Amino acid sequence: MRLSNTAIQNAGTKDKPYRLFDGAGLYIEVHPNGGKYWRFKYRYHGKEKRLSLGIYPDVGLKKARDKLTVVRQQLSDDIDPARQRKQDQIKSSTEHTFEGVAREWFDKHKHNWADSHSSKIIRRLERDIFPWLGTIEISTIEAPEILSVLRRIEDRGSLDTAHRAKQNCGQVFRYAVATGRARRDPTTDLKGAIPPAKINHFPTIINPKAIGTLLRQIENYRGSFVTRQALRIAPLVFVRPGELRRAEWTEFDLNNAEWRIPAEKMKLRRIHLVPLSTQVSSLLEDLRPTTGKGQYLFPGRRSPLTPMSENTINAALRNLGYSKEEFTGHGFKSMASTLLNEQGWHPDAIERQLAHAERNSVRAAYNYAEYLEERRRMMQRWANYLDELKNE
Repeated sequence: MRLSNTAIQNAGTKDKPYRLFDGAGLYIEVHPNGGKYWRFKYRYHGKEKRLSLGIYPDVGLKKARDKLTVVRQQLSDDIDPARQRKQDQIKSSTEHTFEGVAREWFDKHKHNWADSHSSKIIRRLERDIFPWLGTIEISTIEAPEILSVLRRIEDRGSLDTAHRAKQNCGQVFRYAVATGRARRDPTTDLKGAIPPAKINHFPTIINPKAIGTLLRQIENYRGSFVTRQALRIAPLVFVRPGELRRAEWTEFDLNNAEWRIPAEKMKLRRIHLVPLSTQVSSLLEDLRPTTGKGQYLFPGRRSPLTPMSENTINAALRNLGYSKEEFTGHGFKSMASTLLNEQGWHPDAIERQLAHAERNSVRAAYNYAEYLEERRRMMQRWANYLDELKNE
């Protein structure tokens, strides 16, 4: 006979706990102190187990039966209700912490960033933020606690990292607000609390005579042929070093003189089209017999299945006599940007070729080929100009 609310209410105490069964494994256990506890008795993979479903009268008869329906459905799906409850408790205990929210935010957005950018963000959080704020419930974190963590970064002389960490924390807090786990973003109270970071532009060379010397040094490079070709192509395409070293043969259309870099490789996650000058096409044809049967134009020395190391170009420049304070692989972009603007090319065409951010996000999604004809002319004349400097 199934239980009724009256039967439960009238159940008196005894010297030992006893049970009143409702059916389908559900029963209420009455203790000598008057406590009445709902239990579910079941078997999972042949093993008898019990699961607590609450305390009467907080959990009434109807609610206990509703809970029973849920756990029996789990059993029918071959899920152990007790194990599932533990997993839910673990998830609940972490999903409201700063680290739990931050990792959820990161997983939601990492697909919109280049791999190198997303890895920097998660490393920054794991190294500089999680050890001190990770286990704290995010809704309880206040500005002074965040500042204390940022001061640690500042004290080791990494002001730029401190500002970037503050920015990432703000993004996490705003995500927590949007998902109902925090009321506000406390990082807004930290404006001016950290000294401004000194802007360090990548060192470059913009004096035409010095550029000619650099190009001649590259021509005389005596290291690996693959590295030499990368050095020769770099000033002609002025992409980011990571985009150059990870270039794949399938991305090049030499018939149309184009290099189409996939969105997932770009910092801004947008397709980038690089018109190829005749000089670049010739260099690629020279390189093809060496690496053309593989995936990458510039494979790593240890394995052709991986791209050239991110340190290879800078190491080659060091071998040519250029210190890191004088010139780096990033410097080719700054070199082109400065001189192309001085030469009077359309600023928008230059910015598009440099793959800089477009403020209008809707427009940016469709204009990777914008100013293409002017960019073709610009890239060819730039290559001709560099030849002139080199030959002087």
